[in-house]
Amino acid sequence: MESRYLRMPHVEKGMAVGLFGGSFNPPHEGHVLVADIALRRLRLDQLWWMVTPGNPLKDHRQLAPLAERLQFSEAITPDPRIKVTAFEKTTGQNYTARTLEIVRARNPGVHFVWIMGADSLQGFHRWQNWQRIARTFPIAVVDRPGSTLAFLSSMMAKTFDHARVDEEDAGALAYRRAPAWTFIHGPRSLLSSSALRHRAEAQKRRDEE
Repeated sequence: MESRYLRMPHVEKGMAVGLFGGSFNPPHEGHVLVADIALRRLRLDQLWWMVTPGNPLKDHRQLAPLAERLQFSEAITPDPRIKVTAFEKTTGQNYTARTLEIVRARNPGVHFVWIMGADSLQGFHRWQNWQRIARTFPIAVVDRPGSTLAFLSSMMAKTFDHARVDEEDAGALAYRRAPAWTFIHGPRSLLSSSALRHRAEAQKRRDEE
């Protein structure tokens, strides 16, 4: 694995930067679509595509090697504003709340936004210290198939209803003080990492028959 992946990307004070984390197992065009929408609608200078060593809430038995996921992620993200990184591996943190605190401490004067797909919002309250995450950086929730209406019933949406920002003001979200969040509608992709893994496994079984 190249050492550059293990360092936080370089940023300058005053920049607006999106943090888009996930296992990306594998990365696909649905992830790219979320990143592109976030870059455009949030008016970001950069987006950190944060490939996690392993999600504590997911089964690691089917997790591809980190180096492979980094390589595939970079291959499908030609936009120079997207910085593929695995710096979490060097911090020794598996939990988003602590990672975001480290990012904030190391990058004073930078305006960060945490980005997540709407499909992740339903289970967001199961993340460790999820309310601390919401109070660390503003959050942009990007629409995903089947999640457009479900997000309204999520624990996060109910708990932080008072902090919801109108979608029309998403371009200024990075400069708001957390908690602040918005839901961004837009084009949606039906692709999912789990479906792609199942398809690959089925093809492998057919090839072995």
